[in-house]
Amino acid sequence: MTEIGRDETREESFFETVGGEATFRRLVHLFYQGVAGDEVLRPMYPEQDLAGAEERLALFLIQYWGGPRTYSEQRGHPRLRMRHVPFKVDQAAHDAWLRHMRAAVDELALAPQAEQQLWEYLSYAAASMVNSH
Repeated sequence: MTEIGRDETREESFFETVGGEATFRRLVHLFYQGVAGDEVLRPMYPEQDLAGAEERLALFLIQYWGGPRTYSEQRGHPRLRMRHVPFKVDQAAHDAWLRHMRAAVDELALAPQAEQQLWEYLSYAAASMVNSH
């Protein structure tokens, strides 16, 4: 808990608990280092470099976990499934995405409960993006 005033306290958001923006930017940067050389995932990113995709995912996760709402201010509602429709997201893409994200999460060395909470969300999100069998 964080003190607000003499008689008030508030719960820290997950975003604050795990280290704020720096943690999520590190997570996403580590993730895209893996994606850069992945034969399944890399073709899904048409940009020459991955900087735009990295920024979008970082802003989304920052907002989702309780940080600034910059993602929505810049891009509107996340609409994750809709934004992924143009891409064939099959089991191989799902598995590759989770493999790189697992490596990135492991590098963060979060407290076990925070790591579990983050991983459960990422696993759910990856499964919900599958649009091709």
